[in-house]
Amino acid sequence: MQQDIPWHLENFIGGSFIGPLSGNFIDNFNPATGEVSGKIPDSNEQDVAVAVKAAQKAFTTWSVTPLEKRFEILNRIAELIDDNKELFALAESNDNGKPLWLSRKVDIPRASANFRFFATGIMHFAAESHQMEDSAINYTLRQPIGVVGCISPWNLPLYLFTWKIAPALAAGNCVIAKPSEVTPLTAFLLGRVVKEAGLPDGVLNILHGTGPVTGEAIIQHPAIKAISFTGSTRAGARIASVAAPVFKKLSLELGGKNPNIIFADCDWEKMMNTTVQSSFANQGQICLCGSRILVEASIYDKFKTEFVERVKALKVGDPMDEKSKQGAIVSKVHFEKVMGCIEKAKEEGGTILVGGQAVQPEGRCANGWFIQPTVIEGVGPDTVTNQEEIFGPVVTIQKFNTEEEALQLANATQYGLAATIWTSNLTRAHRVGARVESGIIWINCWLLRDLRTPFGGVKNSGVGREGGWEALRFFTEAKNICVQL
Repeated sequence: MQQDIPWHLENFIGGSFIGPLSGNFIDNFNPATGEVSGKIPDSNEQDVAVAVKAAQKAFTTWSVTPLEKRFEILNRIAELIDDNKELFALAESNDNGKPLWLSRKVDIPRASANFRFFATGIMHFAAESHQMEDSAINYTLRQPIGVVGCISPWNLPLYLFTWKIAPALAAGNCVIAKPSEVTPLTAFLLGRVVKEAGLPDGVLNILHGTGPVTGEAIIQHPAIKAISFTGSTRAGARIASVAAPVFKKLSLELGGKNPNIIFADCDWEKMMNTTVQSSFANQGQICLCGSRILVEASIYDKFKTEFVERVKALKVGDPMDEKSKQGAIVSKVHFEKVMGCIEKAKEEGGTILVGGQAVQPEGRCANGWFIQPTVIEGVGPDTVTNQEEIFGPVVTIQKFNTEEEALQLANATQYGLAATIWTSNLTRAHRVGARVESGIIWINCWLLRDLRTPFGGVKNSGVGREGGWEALRFFTEAKNICVQL
């Protein structure tokens, strides 16, 4: 596969790389240096219209392509991602600001795993059959929807881009996909991969641009029958307001303000190691991070002392440095937002136990957007700091005295994406897990993922589920056929 990345990226439409019809481009930045690293298309509704026509044309054949052939092509895509792992990892790190070692270890392997998983999954996606005594047989067909839109975020760019695209393609749909305008590089490279893998032209179309223009054109286009979106709750509400009145299928994976509940009988060392990770992995820019740490009162002081010391030891620096545990914040806009949230916490009476400052590494990253991992104490459960998603290297710690109080604190937000519970009491683990208002519960672990399981949140954390059969059900329409005997 071609290894260079051009200064001006292009859209991937109908199997070809083409510039935006308007001729307009947007700056792309390397967050570690703060410098412009290239240009991306500022696509609009005209570009979306061209992509939709290409997808509609391709759908007539892709929708009836044998499962074995789809399996073969999707597996080949996975192989090519693995073959070019270093190129993808470097592009992801330069684009997002995350440490290169993290891209190599997590993001790129998971992207290829997504294609392999759904390539295999579609081969075992069973239909239902029901016999009505001796009068009739009902069976259900699962048919592709048509042209679907997949809009992914900037925090795990290729990881989540492929998490949506792979099941959509496996199910026989054609896709209009938009990566975040902040992190376009690996999506651009994926266009090269699918072309080399033999995916028919028009089956996958990748458009670059902003949410308010390109994204809006995708969700409004009448020929796009379903939207899968991961991003902020505010953006999700906008998408729902446009798509719901015209009855598009929607899968919305939105924000989180996740509780990390720590009981006194936990496995201390395992809890401590994992809590540092679940607080600050990917600079805290993961929707599943445990940003509200709730600690039983009897161990609160011990936890606070040791946790702060461990956080102090996290090296923030150049993403290319293997010793860096924390890289750059993804953009200047987000950097300023996170720093503003830290100032807000101070206004609300919070005490900064560690961090709270911008970092200026020496050398090439002196002008990059870096923030110290930050731990805040003393903000109440009803404060903006504990109610609104910050999505950065910032956590709060609060104490509780009883299990009931822990549950009240855990459920005291508009969000309900994920939660972690630390206890060696299995009965309590099940009891608390059932009562926490979140779509995903981890007990004595964090981010331990099985791709077969449903993924998604409750309350303002989203609508619908991704993963496993849930993803394939979302990207298909059920048709019941009744045959009288």
